[in-house]
Amino acid sequence: MKVVAVVVTHKRRELLAESLKAVAGQSRPIDHLVVVDNANEADVRALVEAQPGELTYLGSAHNLGGAGGFALGMLYALSLGADWVWLADDDGRPEGPDVLEKLIACADKHGLAEVSPVVCDIAEPDRLAFPLRRGVVWRRLRSELGDTGAATDNEADDLLPGIASLFNGALISAAAIDAVGVPDLRLFVRGDEVEIHRRLVRSGLPFGTCLQTAYLHPNGADEFKPILGGRMHTQYPDDANKRYFTYRNRGYLMSQPGMRKLLPQEWIRFGWYFLVTTRDPAGLREWLRLRKLGRQEKFSRP
Repeated sequence: MKVVAVVVTHKRRELLAESLKAVAGQSRPIDHLVVVDNANEADVRALVEAQPGELTYLGSAHNLGGAGGFALGMLYALSLGADWVWLADDDGRPEGPDVLEKLIACADKHGLAEVSPVVCDIAEPDRLAFPLRRGVVWRRLRSELGDTGAATDNEADDLLPGIASLFNGALISAAAIDAVGVPDLRLFVRGDEVEIHRRLVRSGLPFGTCLQTAYLHPNGADEFKPILGGRMHTQYPDDANKRYFTYRNRGYLMSQPGMRKLLPQEWIRFGWYFLVTTRDPAGLREWLRLRKLGRQEKFSRP
């Protein structure tokens, strides 16, 4: 079985060095490392080429974004004959040396086409980097998800089926990539992982999150603002560029099969946040404008 790791980076050499150290130090060694550098920097090339084992540096003179970077890396991994592709970004890393081994074991045990680790806060590893909703309850701690200890025969204890955080330590089979494709370059950043998750769900392939291992990532929970007493959340990035890509891409995603059923709650959440919580009608107009761009598939960059 050939496992190819794909790491996408852009102007984060120091963080990339930590990520590559963890990826290269796995107890089940990767068979090939592919790094896609969206800034095409000479010092990043030197860093990558100093890593042990088989590797490929792909420097792009055109910034492909996270979506295009992972698309390029995944296709290149398939061209190398990968059976499984392990996806990582430059500001996160596996929590320890046995993450890949545990992901492979979990995929084998449950017959999965894709398996993800729990994504935890790199500064506080028991806290989830992104809140996770189970039913109507939001989970913010790793310990709230289930058994994170020894192996068990009970699926509910070591696997969250049908839930996955992609591009943050996700292990995806070549067969799954054949079935669902690679990320859409047009999305650039934000929502590309949601789009692949949507395709995975519609494909019917089995996938999930392994509760016995984790990937460490900077906390992104601050973007998710609680409304209605915490029963729902709305995403509001403070950075204007992040808002542009987040809301534009959500407009596209919510118009796609499998996502349209979420439209009523989408209108409730954002309408409530902008008109009731923050009393910001200009923010609502911006949200409406950007989601319209995505719905109309107008993907020019700001």
